Amino acid sequence: MRTIIKYILAICIALSIQSCGGSKKVIVQQPTTLDIRLNLAKDGEPNRFVNLDYGIRLKVTDARASNKILNIYDASVTSTPRTTIYPDVSSFVSESTRRYMRNMGFNLDADIATDYFLSITIKEYNISYLSGIGWSGLVQLGIEVHDNNRKQVYPNVTAAGRANVSGSSKNSALASQAINNAFATALEDIDWDRIAFFLKKADNPALEKNKQVTGEGNTALESTVIRWFIESSPRGADVYTRVVSSTSDVKNTNQNYVGTTPYETTETFDIKGLTFNNSGNVQIEVICEKSGYITQKKRFNLRQAIEQKEISTKFNLIKEE
Repeated sequence: MRTIIKYILAICIALSIQSCGGSKKVIVQQPTTLDIRLNLAKDGEPNRFVNLDYGIRLKVTDARASNKILNIYDASVTSTPRTTIYPDVSSFVSESTRRYMRNMGFNLDADIATDYFLSITIKEYNISYLSGIGWSGLVQLGIEVHDNNRKQVYPNVTAAGRANVSGSSKNSALASQAINNAFATALEDIDWDRIAFFLKKADNPALEKNKQVTGEGNTALESTVIRWFIESSPRGADVYTRVVSSTSDVKNTNQNYVGTTPYETTETFDIKGLTFNNSGNVQIEVICEKSGYITQKKRFNLRQAIEQKEISTKFNLIKEE
C-alpha cells in the first residue's frame, strides 16, 4: 500500500515539474492612446457680411453612423489605438461655427420673428492613418437654410473638407491637426455668399428672382414703391382692384374697393407668393364703376408694373342706354 502511495506522489511531482518548466510568460501589448483635441484652425474672414438686414439661427445635428472618430488605422496589424476626444464633436461644431459666423459679421439670434435658420448636419467626422500617407481627416456637413416661416430657401447640399498630415502613427498632435484642418476646409466650402443673399434686401427685385413675398417685408418687391393714378371721365367713379393669377404660387382675390376717381397713391406690393420670376403670370385688374355708366375693366401685367413702377390709366365711361 505504501509503495502505491509513493508511486502516485512521484507521478504528481513529475507532472508539476513538467508543467512549470513548459510555461511561458505572455506579454499583452496595450494599444496606443490617441488624445484628439478639437479646435478651430482658422477663423472666418472678418466683417465680410456686415449690415445684413436679417439675423440667422444655427442648429447642428449629429447624424454620423458611428461616433468613433478613428476610421482606418493600418499602422499595426495587432492593435488599434484607443481614442479620446475633447470636446465632443457636436458641441464643438456648434460653438466653433457660431464663432466663425460672428467673425464674418452674421447677426446670430437677432429676432425670432424674422431670423432665418441654418441647419448643419454632421455626416462624417473622422481621421484615418494610412501607411505612406500619414494622417487623413474627413469632414462632411449637410447644409440647409429656411426662412422665418420654415420654408426651405437653400437646398440640402454637402460641404466637405479633407486634410492630410504626414508623420508618426502614434502622434496625437498630428492626428488632431488633420481633423481640425479638415473641419476648417469644410467651413470654407460652405457657400456663405449665397446664405448672406437671403439675409439682405436687394435694391432691385430682378436681383431676387425667386424670393417670395411673405408679408414680412423682407423682399425687394415689398420695398418697391408703385405709383397709382386712375382717372375717369366723368370723374367720381368707384375704383376696385383684384389680383388675377395664372400661377399656383399666387392666389386670385376678390374685388377690393380703393377709392374714387381721380385716384392717386403710392403703395408697395403685399401679394403673398409673388416673385419677380412669376410676376409675368400675375395681373392687376382695375374696375371702374359709376351709376348710369357701363362698368369697365382693365388689366395690367405685374412684371411691367414692377419695371415701370407705375400703374396709370383713364376710363372714358359710356352711358347706359
